Amino acid sequence: MDIRSLSAAQSYAFARPATQPEPDHNGMAQGMRLTFQDFATTLKHSEHMAEASMVGQADPHALVQALAQTELAVETAVIVRNKVVEAYQEILRMPV
Repeated sequence: MDIRSLSAAQSYAFARPATQPEPDHNGMAQGMRLTFQDFATTLKHSEHMAEASMVGQADPHALVQALAQTELAVETAVIVRNKVVEAYQEILRMPV
């Protein structure tokens, strides 16, 4: 057997595990799921506070605080979305 083919076979065998999914990626998916659930919870809380404020059952300070949290959550989501779109466009511009 030629030494170059042996070296190539060893390099391939070494690199092969890098192409297989790692069990750690499931933790990343779980983290993203929790992030989206927190975002939805923040929006629902703000809606409930606004409804309660309309009928006079909520403190105006709590309403302003809930709206500020919602504004921050939406701004963060927009920034993340813009970064994802920018990265996707950058990938599309890459030469093949």
